[in-house]
Amino acid sequence: MTVCLQHQQPQTAASDLRLEGASVHMIGVGGAGMCGAARMLLDLGAKVAGSDLNAFEGMGKLVQAGACIFVGHSADHVIPRTDLVVISAAVPAANPELVEAHELGIPVIKYAQLLGELMRYHQGLAIAGTHGKSTTTAMCAFLLREVGLDPSFVVGATSNQLGGSSAAGSGDHFVVESCEYDRSFLHLHPQAAAILNVEPDHLDYFGSIENVVEAFASFASNVPSSGVVFANIDDHLAIQAVADVSAEVVTLGIENESADWHACNLTADKACYSFDVVYRSQPLFSTRLNVPGRYNVTNALAAIALAHYAGADPELLAQALPKFTGIGRRLTHRGQWSGVTVVDDYAHHPTEIRVTLDAIRKQYVPKRLWVIFQPHQHARTRFLLDDFAAAFTDADEIVIPDIYGAREASDENDTISSQDLVNRICEVGGQAQYIADLDAVVTKILPQLTLGDLVVTMGAGDIWKVTDELVARIRG
Repeated sequence: MTVCLQHQQPQTAASDLRLEGASVHMIGVGGAGMCGAARMLLDLGAKVAGSDLNAFEGMGKLVQAGACIFVGHSADHVIPRTDLVVISAAVPAANPELVEAHELGIPVIKYAQLLGELMRYHQGLAIAGTHGKSTTTAMCAFLLREVGLDPSFVVGATSNQLGGSSAAGSGDHFVVESCEYDRSFLHLHPQAAAILNVEPDHLDYFGSIENVVEAFASFASNVPSSGVVFANIDDHLAIQAVADVSAEVVTLGIENESADWHACNLTADKACYSFDVVYRSQPLFSTRLNVPGRYNVTNALAAIALAHYAGADPELLAQALPKFTGIGRRLTHRGQWSGVTVVDDYAHHPTEIRVTLDAIRKQYVPKRLWVIFQPHQHARTRFLLDDFAAAFTDADEIVIPDIYGAREASDENDTISSQDLVNRICEVGGQAQYIADLDAVVTKILPQLTLGDLVVTMGAGDIWKVTDELVARIRG
């Protein structure tokens, strides 16, 4: 496959680049999306090297698949015969490997640009939204696989059922999780796209919710007039974002007969829902979810609509959906020992926290619900402080370690702290405490856990280390 790459400075243009057999170096390869793209490049026959500041989940699998991975950044990691350097949005201009790539004249592109170029050789199906895009992308890829369409895909999370976070399939479709940060998703030109929801987030970058909506509108406008944009009718900002697109707009919603695709007759077995799927007033099938949370009904509708657009038979979709068991760190049940249940989740936005805790309450009915929440980014914590404080109403005990900083300037660290969040939670009636160090969190709460308690670790940083340590100590 020959890929012609064009982009703006400070990156370097590349042309007539063959990915098969090419030598690609990925800076920031530990991110879920970058890790998935690395795996896809390996599947396409590229030689992949990469680096990240710390060891990361999935690193061992990449190495086993043939990648050369460095922990830490050094100019020495970039070899002169490298054909292409790919960077994540978090890589600063002063990164020594990026500087070396420019010195050597190696073409440099962003991760999103790589996905965009790969998409030009497929029928692109892109999923965007403030929440739910990883689950929906994995669900859509899974459905297409189950019905025999074998898509390529890149998901920003790990799926055991899919064999990882990406693959190069033999089919015509490329299913991609589409991130709004840095307007990365504007590099994608899918034939069909879904917008699940639009909420305030990444305000350090966007500055206002109006700018967030504008970015989603631009993303939707990248779909050609011959394509389709699926939008959640129950989310007014998602509908606002698709108001002026040239592509056909198809709506989806729950218990909303005005939607083109809608789920009705919802019944819950604990927190997992069964429902009927109706398309433009015509009942198609009944199905059920094997992943908890009412919000996953919306995610499933989007995945079903995209798969149907791609040519999947409705009856096969009805049979396939219950087989989907979710992705990594989304209400992941880590086990139960001595009457204490441990769950791990990626939630790092107030809305995600609220709906996840509601699902946990319904699924497990714990005696006490402990939440260990690691805030992700100082800027997000600062901008959404009041929303975060109000998101923990379903929790009995809340523990907040230090904020996990990612892709933000060091001076941002002085603007807000985890203690500020704890104070605000307590002001609105919650029971929260600040324990800075992750190891100290486990040491302090472990003696307090009793029969019937449930502990959920939440966050997009390295809070999973608490989960692993807690499970090890409880088992021991």
